[in-house]
Amino acid sequence: MKQLDQITNIYFLGIGGIGMSALARYFHQRGVNVSGYDKTPSPVTAALEKEGVEVTYADDPSTIRIMPELVIRTPAVPLTTTLYGYFLHKQIPIRKRAEILGIISAGIPTIGIAGTHGKTTIAAMLTHIFKTASVPCISFLGGIATNYNTNFLGEANPQWMIAEADEFDRSFLHLSPKIALISAIDSDHMDIYKNEEALLESFSLFAKKLPPDGTLITGKDVSRKIRYENPSLEYHRDYPADYYLENVYADSGHYHADMAGLITIRDMQIGHPGKHNLENALAATALAHQAGIAPQIIKKALNSFLGVKRRFEICLHTAKMVYIDDYAHLPEEINACISSAREMWPEKKITVVFQPHLYSRTRDLAVQFAESLSEADQLILMDIYPAREKPIPGVDVNLILKKIKGSKALHCSREKLPDVLKALEIEILITMGAGDIDRFAEPIKKILTNRAMS
Repeated sequence: MKQLDQITNIYFLGIGGIGMSALARYFHQRGVNVSGYDKTPSPVTAALEKEGVEVTYADDPSTIRIMPELVIRTPAVPLTTTLYGYFLHKQIPIRKRAEILGIISAGIPTIGIAGTHGKTTIAAMLTHIFKTASVPCISFLGGIATNYNTNFLGEANPQWMIAEADEFDRSFLHLSPKIALISAIDSDHMDIYKNEEALLESFSLFAKKLPPDGTLITGKDVSRKIRYENPSLEYHRDYPADYYLENVYADSGHYHADMAGLITIRDMQIGHPGKHNLENALAATALAHQAGIAPQIIKKALNSFLGVKRRFEICLHTAKMVYIDDYAHLPEEINACISSAREMWPEKKITVVFQPHLYSRTRDLAVQFAESLSEADQLILMDIYPAREKPIPGVDVNLILKKIKGSKALHCSREKLPDVLKALEIEILITMGAGDIDRFAEPIKKILTNRAMS
């Protein structure tokens, strides 16, 4: 394969993925001819096309106008894809997205943000802090930052690269971080790791990617789960920790807190709602502080941070109802989302629509999912979104449904969801999942808006 700076034509297999589209934007911004394939149109692919990137939705080699010098693929695209076989036959170099991201990070001081939840919001917060501080950086985000309406931000001559360090398929082991953060380690991706020991070992290896003078920052208890011999820093809502919160209170739907420990910031307000975002803000603060950003800049940036699409995103807020869309797809994330809504609107009934993601995850975490989802007052369970997986015999949404406490849960097909919602009394509605449940956001918003106006 040629050096990346010598390549003029790149093709993306799975260009509509959130991580793939960020990388596509990076190369497009650098003047590379970028094109790609995805199975179905989406808001992400529509935005790419509007930016000048050619996207095809046909798995057909005849759609390729210019033979690429490099093909970048995501594991979400099956190896049985016709285009993959075509490029393999033509002996075009094919690399995973994580490998290319690793090559880029080798040439720029990198902040790698890992953990089974919180990565995207922390990375977006940190990017906003750097932008507010006028520190040149490039950022690869796993979601659309509301402040910038994109998942990639790039500047000439960057001093830092900010990247989510994804544990799936051990992708984060390709990165070369100068500063690394691990927010949390919960059981996930057991289709890859098979057991928790292998998952913890992978996170340990990620931490060991740091150079001798590198900095590791971890959430509560993470340092006791991994093997890392060098000193590290810890953040947590409560003391003792190197970075912690004091005097937390809510006002008009927003949280305020003092940040203490190695940094002092008084009456910091988080611009984006959700109590779990306090800890995300603390993580971003610790990273920014270790990168040399002044406390007053951090405070200013966090106050003006508007969030990330599908991370406790308030899609509709009227006097009678609130609609929130969230990427939560793990039990801890579901807990955080529901509890944040409960604290903000304690007198309101919470209705959750959840689309499980992956058969293997549903099988492995059915009990935990049921415990978390039982916190909702009303629950609608959609069918499992398979993503990269084939069906597993005996695994369906009923594994969760039959374990839900009480009789407040029902199973609903995607076709019937709009009619089911029309018939329900809605006060707080939360749609959750990592599949394609976000495609329902606009139709649901329309349904609820029409109801509010009637």
